Amino acid sequence: MARYRGPKSKIARKFKDPIFGPDRALEKKNYPPGMHGPNKRRMKQSEYAVQLQEKQKAKYTYGILEKQFANLFDKASRSKGITGENLLQLCESRLDNTVYRLGLSPTRRGARQLVSHRHITVNGEVVNIPSYHLRPGDKISVRERSKSLEVISNSVGAASSSAYPWLEFNRDTLTGTYIAVPNREDIPENIKEQLIVELYSK
Repeated sequence: MARYRGPKSKIARKFKDPIFGPDRALEKKNYPPGMHGPNKRRMKQSEYAVQLQEKQKAKYTYGILEKQFANLFDKASRSKGITGENLLQLCESRLDNTVYRLGLSPTRRGARQLVSHRHITVNGEVVNIPSYHLRPGDKISVRERSKSLEVISNSVGAASSSAYPWLEFNRDTLTGTYIAVPNREDIPENIKEQLIVELYSK
């Protein structure tokens, strides 16, 4: 399964945003990576460069590669509503992202691994496709034989109590429900989706 395997701290420093979670390297060096460090004279970015960077930031945040992301944008542009919001809603409805949002894994990368290793079920059936598109009413659970996994119990125990309004989660049964498509104001990611729309519209 194709996915980004490179250094995470370098990417977080590039975007000046902890997109992979808390990052000590970003806290210590809150400037872009490069051999000249913080003293390098940075040229003013062009409009295209700003738009491209926002697209890359969204791809790294959700762990989606270029072709897959382009397909999502095409689907978002053909759907009713605002294209940028549709795009983020499609990203949020992915199974790996929802497993992460439910607190079953501390990272999206870990959530993707739980899905691909067949630890997660949707409506009672095992689904091992991280990009599986969830629909309102779908129930996401941990397989019975996987509930004792230390990585899951540790993540659920450490997860904050703040729930996302489009999800319901029962910590006792390790079962969640995708209640509805999230509104843009409920999605916490710091992504300027309009810049992505402008980039693809060129």
